[in-house]
Amino acid sequence: MGIIGKILGGGARDLTRAVGDVADGFRPNATRRMQLGHDAYIAALGQHGTEFEHGRSGWFDNAMNGFNRLPRPMLALGTIGLFVYAMTDPAGFAPRMEGLALVPDPLWWLLGAIVSFYFGARELHYARHRKPPISAKRRATERAEATVTNAALSAWRASRGG
Repeated sequence: MGIIGKILGGGARDLTRAVGDVADGFRPNATRRMQLGHDAYIAALGQHGTEFEHGRSGWFDNAMNGFNRLPRPMLALGTIGLFVYAMTDPAGFAPRMEGLALVPDPLWWLLGAIVSFYFGARELHYARHRKPPISAKRRATERAEATVTNAALSAWRASRGG
């Protein structure tokens, strides 16, 4: 320790602590705030996890899961069905399409909003739970680490003289 440290002794440390305590009164401690935020996140995650401790195996849950999977195939098959109907019975198809032309625009907007929100919510769900792609550099690093830590591979290479 230098001469100034010997002269001031522990006073410099006490002064530093006092300034830190005063500063904490005006500006919150960022580390403590992060710790409290993490603790709250862990508590919420634990509480949310208790909901899924028991598997959903009831008939109602299975029926709802099946019902939720119906709209996309029904829309796709229904659209293809309209093409088939137009080709097989053009005389019956034309008045039905004229009837659709009479539907007011606000009702079409409402239908578009419902369908958009349904598929948008599904896409957002899958986007949030999608695993990020592994980059080529990371993949090469993982392979190199696996090669280094793989005892059987190291023994095999040693037995071959490599």
